[in-house]
Order: sequence, then C-alpha cells, then structure tokens
Amino acid sequence: MSSSTNVLTEESDPFCLSPTAAAHLLADAPWRRFASIGDSLSAGTGAPSPGYGDLGWADRVADILRRGRPNLAYLNTAKIGATTARTLADQTDRMLAFGPDLLHLPCAANDLFHPVPDFTIIERSLRRLYEIAAGTGARLTTFTLGRAFVVPNFPDWPDRVRTVNAITRELAREHDAVLVDTWDHPINDRPNLLSPDGVHFSTSGQAVLAAEMVKALAATLNGTRG
Repeated sequence: MSSSTNVLTEESDPFCLSPTAAAHLLADAPWRRFASIGDSLSAGTGAPSPGYGDLGWADRVADILRRGRPNLAYLNTAKIGATTARTLADQTDRMLAFGPDLLHLPCAANDLFHPVPDFTIIERSLRRLYEIAAGTGARLTTFTLGRAFVVPNFPDWPDRVRTVNAITRELAREHDAVLVDTWDHPINDRPNLLSPDGVHFSTSGQAVLAAEMVKALAATLNGTRG
C-alpha cells in the first residue's frame, strides 16, 4: 500500500476532486459569505505534500465556491492551538460581524490536551459555540477527528478522541450541521498523511478534506445527506 500511496498526486488520488468536478457539484450553491472559526483544523494548517497544491481545505472550498459566485466573501479567523473557550472569547465577535451564511465550527481538538479533560465543560463550551453559530442562520459544518490524529503522551488518547467525536456528532445532529466524519476514513491509513509535526494533515489530507466537504455540501443541496 505504501508504494502506491507515495506516488499519488492530486490528479490520481481517488478521494480528491478536480476543481472542475468540485465546482460542478456546487454550481447551484446559494452561499455568499463563508467563514471558518476555531483551531488549526478549521484553518487548514498542514505541510506541503509532493503532487498536491499547497492549500488548506477551507481555502480550497472558498476557491471552489468562487467559481460559481466570484464575489463570495471569505473569512477564516482560526488559530493554531485555539481551544473551544478561546474560540468563543476571541473569534465569535468577528464572525458575527461578518454575517456568514456558511460557517465551519471546530471540534475541540485542543481541549483534549489538558492532562485530565473535563468532557462536561468541553460539551458545554461546544454547545454554546453552536448556539451562537446557529443564531446567524448560517448552514453549519464541522469535522470529527480522524484516528490518525494520535498524541502518544496520553495513553487514553483514542478514547479522548472517540468521546469528543461523539459530542460533535450529537451537536451536529441537533443543529442539522453538515458533518464530515473523518474518524475512520481510509486516508487515516496513509503513511504520509500527517505533516512532520505528527499532528496536522499534510496538504494531501487537506485536499481530501476539501473534497469530502464539497461532496457533503452537495448532498445537502440535493437533499440526499443522511
């Protein structure tokens, strides 16, 4: 598997979409103001991958939406290391002033780095973020965390991720958010998925995240999301 994975490019990657194909899927998209808030996953942080464009997933989605709506407004306030609490404190005012009609929310990755995460507090903070976001009337989107996201300092890390993913799935269900569930996506098995820091998806992963988000948004528009 590793030999075939290493020679993949954006054009040959079975999980990627060409810009033309992606734009076709979102040709009738109504959104004019796209925002992403939160942490490095929301930002689309990742090291370059040979054969893939050097863009994060959110920038890619904005570029795809602009093919149908050249005047699309795009705001990304996400910061590396931001917790849910910091997102609430530092980013929501600017997001509200922007007035998005498509809004991506974080899934509490950095909240898991506490020595003993309090999932009651994590859920409360995420729920508050969803309530504020829902008040904009925007279509909400989010990810779950993939199983490739492993922090060896914490032996219970997989359980932490499963727990916060369950919270994310429930909040997404409650708010009819578009959820791209990366937990068990096949790209988790790629040896070159992560950036050298071992935390962030490389740009090959960013390209797949963008494709999955485009497909999920298209399914929403077509009424086939399920």
